[in-house]
Amino acid sequence: MMVRKMLRQFVDKEIIPHMKEWDEKGHFEASIFTRLKELGMMGICIPEQYGGSGMDYNTLAIACEELERGDTAYRTAISVHTGLNSMTLLQWGSEEQKQRFLIPQAKGEKIGAFGLTEPNAGSDVAAIQTTAEKQGDFYVLNGAKTWISLCDYADHFLIFAHTDKAKKHRGISAFVVERDRAGFSSKALKGKLGIRGGNTGEIFLDGVKIPKENRIGNEGEGFKIAMSALDNGRFTVAAGACGLIMACLEASVNYCRERKTFGKEIGKHQLVQQMIAKMEAGLEMSRLLVYKAGELKNTGKRNTKETSLAKWQACDFANEAANDAVQIHGAYGYSNEYPVERYLRNSKAPVIYEGTREIHTIMQARYVLGYNQDKPLRKTLPAWPFTDK
Repeated sequence: MMVRKMLRQFVDKEIIPHMKEWDEKGHFEASIFTRLKELGMMGICIPEQYGGSGMDYNTLAIACEELERGDTAYRTAISVHTGLNSMTLLQWGSEEQKQRFLIPQAKGEKIGAFGLTEPNAGSDVAAIQTTAEKQGDFYVLNGAKTWISLCDYADHFLIFAHTDKAKKHRGISAFVVERDRAGFSSKALKGKLGIRGGNTGEIFLDGVKIPKENRIGNEGEGFKIAMSALDNGRFTVAAGACGLIMACLEASVNYCRERKTFGKEIGKHQLVQQMIAKMEAGLEMSRLLVYKAGELKNTGKRNTKETSLAKWQACDFANEAANDAVQIHGAYGYSNEYPVERYLRNSKAPVIYEGTREIHTIMQARYVLGYNQDKPLRKTLPAWPFTDK
């Protein structure tokens, strides 16, 4: 496919040669956004009428595979900008909001981010403490969010806050907050185990005043909006995990051919072959789960269950593949002379964010047992191919 070939060449030329240095320095190379904009990737699955490239959702998955093959940091950037933010605006935003926020994001003129997690609210979304108080034609937001990707680079933040704490998760609403609003600030987090080349941190909302026109959906609809956003984010994370498995396979196969023990290439040893085989099986099974979820998106069908399964399994397979890749490299796998130690460090975060493996395990069991039943949403993600409405 043309997109895969184009992005593979881009990653091989402009990301992989620099990742060792960027990872060591904890440097996020923002110019990658400019190049992705030039390639039409910032709005890859956003309809052309809203400034995007109009490609299908599985093409987004392919883009995430190839970017994560370079490094998780740059897949994460697209996951947040496109999956969590832009696709949510496409689904839930009013026409005026799409014109004001979505079009410049899809064109790559503005960067979008997502603000749900808080210091004391991860999987327990209802526990968020950020508030949005209605004052005439405005809302005033107070609170803090953490583990926010692109915290220092994004222009538009999709923020979730309580408009009525007494209603718990039914009292959460969604808002777009622009970086240049008075009272907004951000701070990067340092000392991460992995994804050191990515920008992750905290944002602070100190009396941030925004017009009521920045509220996405109805008051109290924020929890549903957040969950549908996570359907899209988890889809991109699962696709990225396939890219990490690809990277592990490539590095391991190359090493198997150059390293010899006991008079033969280590790829000739059956236990090494077993690890290679596990990677290949994990890649193929993960892709099938991801593309199944993507096809459901293409046809306009709910895919919460399928996306959850894809995210859970693909991220676990990627973590196992990275662990095996280090093992295949032996002592050299423990050194950044080879990229596999970075793959292992990077592979851990996706097992945690956007729903831990434990949360997804429970979700799948509840679907099978009939305890979880997805109800129709007031607004749905448009099916592909997109048509002007």
